[in-house]
Amino acid sequence: MKLSDVTLTHQYADLGGAFGSRTTPTPFAHPTLIHVNPAVLQLLGIDASEAHNPDWAQLGCGKKLFKGSKPFAMKYTGHQFGVYNPDLGDGRALLLGEIEARGRLWELHLKGAGKTPYSRFGDGRAVLRSTIREYLAGEALTALGIRSTRALCIVGSDEPVVREEIETGAMLIRVAETHVRFGHFEYLFYTKQLEALQRLIDFVCQRFIPDTGDMGTSEQAEALLRFATRRSAELVAGWQSVGFAHGVLNTDNMSIIGDTFDYGPYGFLDDYEPAFICNHSDHTGRYAFEQQPGVVLWNLNALAHALSAFVGAETLRECLEEFQPHLINTYAALMRRKLGLTTEEENDQKLCADLLQLLADNRVDYTNFFRALAHYRGERPPSALLALLPPAGHGALLHWLEGYDRRLAHENSDFCRRNRAMLAVNPKFILRNYLAQKVIEAAETGDYRPLQTMVTLLQNPFDEHPQHEFWAAAPPESGKHMPISCSS
Repeated sequence: MKLSDVTLTHQYADLGGAFGSRTTPTPFAHPTLIHVNPAVLQLLGIDASEAHNPDWAQLGCGKKLFKGSKPFAMKYTGHQFGVYNPDLGDGRALLLGEIEARGRLWELHLKGAGKTPYSRFGDGRAVLRSTIREYLAGEALTALGIRSTRALCIVGSDEPVVREEIETGAMLIRVAETHVRFGHFEYLFYTKQLEALQRLIDFVCQRFIPDTGDMGTSEQAEALLRFATRRSAELVAGWQSVGFAHGVLNTDNMSIIGDTFDYGPYGFLDDYEPAFICNHSDHTGRYAFEQQPGVVLWNLNALAHALSAFVGAETLRECLEEFQPHLINTYAALMRRKLGLTTEEENDQKLCADLLQLLADNRVDYTNFFRALAHYRGERPPSALLALLPPAGHGALLHWLEGYDRRLAHENSDFCRRNRAMLAVNPKFILRNYLAQKVIEAAETGDYRPLQTMVTLLQNPFDEHPQHEFWAAAPPESGKHMPISCSS
């Protein structure tokens, strides 16, 4: 499909005025195309040759609209750091509409498009720094097999935007199957718009839970909560397995279909630190890495409360009780794959827990350890593995490897098969914050080559890319614990 043939529908916006407001984007005066994502072009059925179409600079900043687009600012509320905030909504982004590709609908969302009725005191803009971080993060998690929103293109500008300092404005077109958040349901519940809440429940069920089409609202609401509970459990299990910390898990940042959503002060673990806090505004550690499963369940409880107008308390509890076992089972399966195990045994949880404690005690790089473990043959540990721990930790590692050897012997594990399988699930390249900052600093000078390199590596994180060893190295101490704010 040519870019000129892209035509959008607007099914969400057609739900009615209770769901948001038609809003015209505020384009940049002098937009600059920074990057078009070939992988997302393919996802949307747009010809790869269109990556070089000059119209992207206009489309990516709202100066020109796709056919059929009727930009719409979505209204929602939510709990932020555990406190309900009724004054939320799309304050700097607009839903452009939906595109159908290969039998699926994808929503296009222009982020950084200027003020909306829900901007409050904000300027409605995004900055180049935050836009690049979101662009990269969507590709990183997608390639790791974790559901995520993605981005189609980045457009920059010379427009000054004030954050912690003066930066330049940028926009991206975010792509997701839906932008409906937990907070959408909370808004309609707390404002007692129950008819609109019924419409939203039916809308999401019709699109994502097709066997609920003939159900009444109560049955649909129950099915929706079970669906969101299971998908959210799978999502957070994936985050924990790869060492990803979201940083700001408010209910307005929770996708109803369990996608990673609203990237801000996120971070991948360098050293394995269960208490890692990536958001410098999170003074209590509410959203620390190890707290994420509990916070996601807390958010699901908030969603359940928003559905309580149609579902009884006992049924809501039964739905939420599915979260923990599904999380545990999903996480256990993911960690067995990281360890190269093909069967399930009773003591696997202890084997994994002991390893994580070992990594924490010795401040071991999480990603690089599992990548190096893939080359362990069951004899003397490879030097690359030992080098990841201080000498004082070598004894503890050798002790853990003895148990790992016994576990591998139980399933008669073959090294070559295990090596291939582990290298296919343990990435060599992840989106470390210090690397993202290098990409950003280069882009701010007009050099987009590091951005292109980073996109390529993150889209293919399990490949060796021997010419790019620098991007796989653990960071220097100065590159760890970089302060990342919500404006990121």
